[in-house]
Parts: sequence; C-alpha cells; structure tokens
Amino acid sequence: QVQLVESGGGLVQPGGSLRLSCAASGFTLGYYAIGWFRQAPGKEREGVSCIATSDGTTYYLDSVKGRFTIARDNANNMVYLQMNSLKPEDAAVYYCARATTYYCSGSHLRATYMDYWGKGTLVTVSS
Repeated sequence: QVQLVESGGGLVQPGGSLRLSCAASGFTLGYYAIGWFRQAPGKEREGVSCIATSDGTTYYLDSVKGRFTIARDNANNMVYLQMNSLKPEDAAVYYCARATTYYCSGSHLRATYMDYWGKGTLVTVSS
C-alpha cells in the first residue's frame, strides 16, 4: 500500500540546519508531485513547499524562500527538504504528502489536493 515516512526532524538552534527525508513506497514516485506541510501547536497546517514530476518545478511558501530547498530522487523513492537558517517560527511537525497531480503550484499546495500523508517528523528550533 501507499506509504510515506518522514525522518530527520529534531532539535536545532536558531540559524541551524536540518534535512528532512520522505521515503515513499507502494507507488511510482515519479508520477506524482510531492508536498511538504507543517503544523505548529495551535495553528493550521500550512503548505511549505512542493515539487513537480517531469520538469521538477518547485514552489515555496514566502517565509521559507531562500532558506529551504526541496529535491526528489525518483530512483530511490525519496523526497528531501533541506532547511537552513532555521527560525523559531519554523518549529512544527512536518509532513510529506502525495499530490493528486503531477504538477506543483502554490494554489495546489493544499490538503485538498493531497491523497496520502506521512505521520510527520517534529522540528524544534530553540536555543
């Protein structure tokens, strides 16, 4: 069955870096866009980034542009989110999700357009 498993979260000081991984199984990763979302305590889940299939088009939430980089390795069924210059406001549970489309855009980086989700990995940014 379709599975998405996130890893790589942890505690990091402000200004630090983490690389999140999303391991996909049960489907052909190359046919689907993948999104990263996050949810902080008391806040709604928000789309952080997504990556399309064929042309690798990416999208980033304004607040993470220039700091986060999404990448995919279809051959190894992995999607990554490199997070640099982390801020306390980046702290959240991060989820990867499979899109119902092959393309990626800000308007489609919504839960409505995702059909499978991982269980999340916790990112804590604190000194």
